[in-house]
Amino acid sequence: MHVAVIGGGIVGLAVARELAARGHRLTVLEKEPHWARHQTGRNSGVIHAGLYYRPGSLKARLCTAGARSMVAFAREHGVPVEVCGKLVVAVDETELPRLHTLAERAKANGVPATLIEPARASELEPHVACVAALHVHTTGIVDYVAVAHAMVRQLADQDADLRPAAEVVGLRATDGAVRIETTAGDVAADAVVNCAGLHCDRVARLAGLEPQVRIVPFRGEYYELRPQARHLVRGLIYPVPDPAFPFLGVHLTRGVDGGVHAGPNAVLALRREGYRWRNVTARDLAETLAFPGFWRLARHNLRTGAGEVTRSLSRRRFATALARLVPAVRPGDLVRAPAGVRAQAVRPDGSLVDDFLILTAPRQVHVLNAPSPAATASLEIARRIADEVAAA
Repeated sequence: MHVAVIGGGIVGLAVARELAARGHRLTVLEKEPHWARHQTGRNSGVIHAGLYYRPGSLKARLCTAGARSMVAFAREHGVPVEVCGKLVVAVDETELPRLHTLAERAKANGVPATLIEPARASELEPHVACVAALHVHTTGIVDYVAVAHAMVRQLADQDADLRPAAEVVGLRATDGAVRIETTAGDVAADAVVNCAGLHCDRVARLAGLEPQVRIVPFRGEYYELRPQARHLVRGLIYPVPDPAFPFLGVHLTRGVDGGVHAGPNAVLALRREGYRWRNVTARDLAETLAFPGFWRLARHNLRTGAGEVTRSLSRRRFATALARLVPAVRPGDLVRAPAGVRAQAVRPDGSLVDDFLILTAPRQVHVLNAPSPAATASLEIARRIADEVAAA
């Protein structure tokens, strides 16, 4: 079978790799001139353990397995990787019930994690402040761009038809084939897999489907610690998640290159690939503002959203949030780093889709929600998608 995969991020490349391993002929279409330019190339490089996700969900199952398979893949292909663990820290007594709930979820998901006292937390992270912490043993760090390039090399060795700079502008499925129009020529295939990330809902609509979700782009802004402040963080330090806020909150993560990322926050991006406030596209913004689900989401998170915007505009406020975890962090320790944009599927009622979402149709598979931990879980997502292609 000839399968066309739309999207050259880590999920699309992993899907193509898995399909090629199963004997399919592959064409991979990516609108950018290079691979892994967006979500894959603009994150903190964390291999998530599967801690946060609803037990039994796709995120929980595929992330927990992916934490193992991603480490194995990286080691096999010479990609920098380290299983360093992380601390989720409760900074005051009010956060302890949520920390214990998180520990119970870790157990339910099969994630090795240990509740520890402040003294033990200080041994692991000497500059952290907490009243208790959850030590998550299987969290790691990796270079996801290097992982993606290793996948590209594998696909090239398997004679896959790799087409960067080929933006999809039309898609039509018939009884006998799928015809895809791109800016670099047309493709006819037996089936198509849509892994277009920030544009996945648009690609589904090009195919004639009406998905009941819309991608709303959220920019996550990062700082880096200056070299003289990197000693403040040995590994990964996270806050206890606030259940009233749909994201994890700003945290500190050491990368495989030795640098320390701080962030991300979460603010509305004014363009699907809006990495700065000045990146605005009328079509993208109009689509977001015309979507009732966005306004319902905004209304439910008005106070928190305002705080995120304020933190976006103030390095001092960003540093204050980080200093709850590591009090020695000062505004002068922070340097702006490249931002990322999260492709988050939102329902018309304003609720966030909290799991991976896959829509199938004859000869089509559409991945309509694959934000974090999709990079961690990409090899496992690929296996599931390959099964869906066989059934489609």
